[in-house]
Order: sequence, then structure tokens, then C-alpha cells
Amino acid sequence: MRIAEIFHSIQGEGLLVGVPSAFVRTTGCNLRCHWCDSPYTSWEPTGEALSVEEILARVRAFHCRHVVVTGGEPLLIPEVVPLCAALRRAGHYVTIETAGTVFRPVECDLVSLSPKLSNSTPHVREGGRFALRHEQLRLQPEVIRRLLDLAEYQLKFVIDRPEDLDEVHALLALLPPVPADRVLLMPQGVARDELDRRSAWLAELCKRHGFRFCTRLHIELYGNRRGT
Repeated sequence: MRIAEIFHSIQGEGLLVGVPSAFVRTTGCNLRCHWCDSPYTSWEPTGEALSVEEILARVRAFHCRHVVVTGGEPLLIPEVVPLCAALRRAGHYVTIETAGTVFRPVECDLVSLSPKLSNSTPHVREGGRFALRHEQLRLQPEVIRRLLDLAEYQLKFVIDRPEDLDEVHALLALLPPVPADRVLLMPQGVARDELDRRSAWLAELCKRHGFRFCTRLHIELYGNRRGT
């Protein structure tokens, strides 16, 4: 399978924020979010071909229980199923990060779903040539419902403006009841100043709706750099 990077860092987002984790980042994505923070896995995918055994060996060197399989979109890759199974057999707590557009029956401990709102559609980037395809693919409620049944889950939304909350509520209405504290709202931004500008009003929206505010700790600690 094609892997963009494997590294050891701190989980910066979600229910496990702050937990030391090994990250296995696959390359390749069926979406093209205009604010993508890992364009080397989507807009210009790069990586090396590694076997499941080679990935396990690199992860093992970190002596870390928590492993995050992320992307790009890892569920595009058939080999992610035996990879996650092997990681769990090795005693790891496995989080799979996905946009929820593709289903595979992966073994994991936490499904981190990040459905894409309309703020992600690349209307201008590269002349907008990916916009229609992105818009058609970005929300797949039936796929999300199936992924919710795999394991413990969190629903994480990137929020760019207050009006985005209308889309969050519209999607939640199409799903089985989701506890409010499993809905995480994260400010859009790949730099500290962008996050700061949105965090104050987003925190107030979280208080109003009972949703969880989601920081981006890794950016606060390291900036938006690969391997962190």
C-alpha cells in the first residue's frame, strides 16, 4: 500500500487529544478540500509502497500503544483492512480517520469521522475543475451510518463560519441519534492566527448547542509541518 509518512507525535484533535500516537498516513483521496492540510496526499499525492509487515515494523519502533491510520482517505485502500487487523493483534489501540465517503469493515477502536461541509468545496482552486466531483461525493449519509456501527466514534466538523452549523444539524438529522458530546467542532485553519480568529466565536456556538470544541493542538505545538 502507498504510504505518505509514518511518524510519532501527539494526537492534536478529537477525544484523544494530547495522547502520544503513531500516525500512519496513507496517500490518495477521492475529495479535494480547498483547505486540505495534507495536499501531498490529495492534490499532489506522493508516497512509497510498503507492505503491512513493513508498516508494523516502523510503528513498533515508536513503542507507542495508540496508532492513527489517516490520509488522504485510508478507506480507499483495500489493504487498510488487514493493516488495522494486524495493528490490533499487536496490541495497539487503532483510530481510523475518514471523511465517511467509503465503507470498509475495518477493525478499530475509534472511528474518527470528518464529513465535509460545503466550505470544503474547491470552487476556485485549480480553476474549480474538481468542484463538481467533490460536491457530489463529500456527503454520504448511508456510508456514515455503517461506519458508526463499527466501533466507538466521533463526528468532527471543520467550521469556517457560523452558518456552517446549519449543515451540521442537517446531516445529524439524517443519522441515528448522536450524543452531542460526540460532535466535535473544529475551527478551519492551518496556522495559529487563523485558528485564533475563529476559536472564540466557535467556542460560544459549542456552548449554545452542547457540542464539543475541538482544538488543533499539533498546530499550536509544531505549526502545520509534515511529520508532526
